[in-house]
Amino acid sequence: MRTRITVPDDSLTRLRIALTVFFALDGFVFAGWVVRIPAIKEQTGASASALGLALLGVSAGAVITMMLTGRLCRRYGTHRVTVVCAVLLSLSVALPPLTHSAVALGTVLLIFGAAYGSINVAFNSAAVDLVGALRRPIMPSFHAAFSLGGMLGAGLGGLVAGALSPTRHLFGLTVIGLLVTAVAGRTLLRIPAPTPSQEVLQQTSAPRRQGTRTRGLVITFGLIALCTAYGEGALADWSALHLEHDLEATPGVAAVGYSCFALAMTIGRLTGTRLLERLGQTRTLVGGGTTAALGMLLGALAPSVWAALLGFMITGLGLANLFPVAVERAGRLAGPDGVAIASTLGYGGMLLGPPAIGFMADWFSLPAALTSVAALAATAAVIALLTRRAAG
Repeated sequence: MRTRITVPDDSLTRLRIALTVFFALDGFVFAGWVVRIPAIKEQTGASASALGLALLGVSAGAVITMMLTGRLCRRYGTHRVTVVCAVLLSLSVALPPLTHSAVALGTVLLIFGAAYGSINVAFNSAAVDLVGALRRPIMPSFHAAFSLGGMLGAGLGGLVAGALSPTRHLFGLTVIGLLVTAVAGRTLLRIPAPTPSQEVLQQTSAPRRQGTRTRGLVITFGLIALCTAYGEGALADWSALHLEHDLEATPGVAAVGYSCFALAMTIGRLTGTRLLERLGQTRTLVGGGTTAALGMLLGALAPSVWAALLGFMITGLGLANLFPVAVERAGRLAGPDGVAIASTLGYGGMLLGPPAIGFMADWFSLPAALTSVAALAATAAVIALLTRRAAG
């Protein structure tokens, strides 16, 4: 049985701020990497399919280390693991521009992906503990910080794309990441992880005793997370290439594509709590999946850069709250185990996305390949609609 740790309200506030900073840092570093993908593709001379396989390293590294990270969190605590993983993430982002082949790129992306996946497990687990202690639905706000960090990282990447080489840009992200970790990490390490109230513990432990039915629902919400993460990964890895190669945008404008998507995600998640209170979880999931499907059709098939950017923004608004709702719902059904299952399936979507888009781009075209994001977003909406009664 877990020993309940009572943390003062002011410490909970500082803990929330520190966790928010780490969510934002994660998005900032990740976006800084993805906007330099076109330049690194040219540097390595990789084809679309070879690049897709190399990009697979990010998601493969993340998925492989997730379960291990869960065990490390139980042994050493979510706060310590978060800080260590932030250091590793900051260091590993400087590795991709040092490569000159698709094989080498895929290898270093395994390291980067391992750090990226591990920190996501660690700070999401810490956030779940904090949500339980505060007894408020604030999970979307953390994911909003990730999206805000992504927007800032992509925006900065667009500004420096023509002035700095990928090596200097990503090394700069390493320095920034280590400095932020040194400041926010001190707060995180000084505050013990809170535990949920007895009422919350009873709510999460009771469904776990229901067995097969609950596991099925957890997997269902994990599939929604998978469909969402597939779309997020596709936009991160391929939006700049689509704008630059298919619509003839400049490198700076191409980098803005992911920034627009991240901005829309941020807005959607900042309003996520209010949206959930007004519409409920099922309507939020169905409406979000439908909106994302329509937006991605526009983004993939639009004949102009500006129409594509509008489509990316609509897609971001639609996808914004699908992943947080799916993970939170799985956690309510089965506690931390539910969060782990849904998160792993979600990142499985990122594992599937890069190579799938790459191969489809070679077989058909990149715009046609990107319509698969719309198909999976619509699938998430259908799943949410069909399971609305069973999910309660």
